[in-house]
Amino acid sequence: MYVGRDMTELGMISIKQWKDSELSHFHHSFQQILPFLNSEGQSTYREILEEIEVRGGMKRNEADYTHGTETITD
Repeated sequence: MYVGRDMTELGMISIKQWKDSELSHFHHSFQQILPFLNSEGQSTYREILEEIEVRGGMKRNEADYTHGTETITD
């Protein structure tokens, strides 16, 4: 569950100041409602995607049953 600043607060600061967890949460949220976004929402979503790309993409921070937390090379 996401615990952090809401979109109202984040809208008042530069997207470059957002935490990775905030980018990740709102990327997922916007992805779910993409067909319903107006032009302003689509613009915000595009900014989120661009910032994620600038930061080098999203990295996996936790393990699940198919992925570990470390990359193992032979």
